[in-house]
Amino acid sequence: MVKIYLIGLCILIVAIIANAIIIKIGLMSWYDFIELLTNDGASAFKKVEILEYFWLFFGYPLVLGFGYVIGIKLHSIIF
Repeated sequence: MVKIYLIGLCILIVAIIANAIIIKIGLMSWYDFIELLTNDGASAFKKVEILEYFWLFFGYPLVLGFGYVIGIKLHSIIF
């Protein structure tokens, strides 16, 4: 149970940092994307740039996966 918690905590911390960085850069976050979908419906897909699609569907999951790896490594160091 501690292992799962530690991994989840690492993923959360990495996600918070990633969201802060992309906001500074000016890329769309999942929160922005969902808000756009809620407000504009299907036409929202036309308003999102290719780089933002790349970030949302490739970059962000990769970064979160990195948070998982950090959690596993940290658990192995501690225990």
